Amino acid sequence: MARTPRLLTPGAPIGPLGLPRAASRLWLADATRRPAVVEELARRVLDETEWDRAAALSRTADRRCYVTAHVALRLLLGAQLGIAADRVRFRREPCPCCGGPHGRPAPADPGVPLHFALSHSGDLALLAFAATPVGVDVQTRGSAEAADEVKGVLHPREEAELAACSEAGRPDAFARVWVRKEAYLKGLGTGLARSPSLDYLGTGTGAVDGPPGWRVEDITVPPGYAAAVAVAVEEPSGLTG
Repeated sequence: MARTPRLLTPGAPIGPLGLPRAASRLWLADATRRPAVVEELARRVLDETEWDRAAALSRTADRRCYVTAHVALRLLLGAQLGIAADRVRFRREPCPCCGGPHGRPAPADPGVPLHFALSHSGDLALLAFAATPVGVDVQTRGSAEAADEVKGVLHPREEAELAACSEAGRPDAFARVWVRKEAYLKGLGTGLARSPSLDYLGTGTGAVDGPPGWRVEDITVPPGYAAAVAVAVEEPSGLTG
């Protein structure tokens, strides 16, 4: 089994969520740390599909971050499943919206009681593992103009909060709500197939009042980024709205 390189930074356990401490964990991977080690590991553990997806990315930095993220995912999953990183296999759960095979990614063995989530942006990848469905999102912070471009997409209360922000404060407020939204929708397994306007997650810096059955929390990441995690406190029974 490949040894985990020092590109990975363990996060504090996600909590308090009522989940087993060992099964609710966050990790950050920095694509600028030890790139030669990551490249060597990638040649050993990534599969053909992952290499094809990396090659399809036009920017070198995007390819580097994608490869770093998927090497980290395989190392961490392999360690938890007790298998070599290159033997990790994946499947897609059914989509909650249409039943199609494009829901949450999961270990190939449906009997494995482990959920995971992955997001990458800029030079960072964020990974989460939990005993129940989980979603994460990390994004580089944008501009006030970028925040204005998505008017009408968010929940009406979130739109009102953004409108009340100063121009200087709007990028941070938008980044907070967007990563919360993405993390939650990834946790559901719908992604943006479920309208971001349906669920209120807020733009403020205080505790997040997540949708029923979910805990949504902001994650501390380096300056210039925003990140959030969403963890189901129980297996979701269905969607409304």
